[in-house]
Amino acid sequence: MPQHALSARVCRDCDGFPVVAITTGTRHRDGTRATLRVTCPACQGTGYATLVADLARAGE
Repeated sequence: MPQHALSARVCRDCDGFPVVAITTGTRHRDGTRATLRVTCPACQGTGYATLVADLARAGE
């Protein structure tokens, strides 16, 4: 099956996986692992890049 391209650009920092769960190594009393939920700082957890004009003004 062909893959369809997304209309929005995928974030280059997280590759479209904006939220991850990281284990801390400790366990709760019931045996489950303690995890931290971390979002991508570049896209603020959306998974898509914003189109920003990269204009630099050199001198005056």
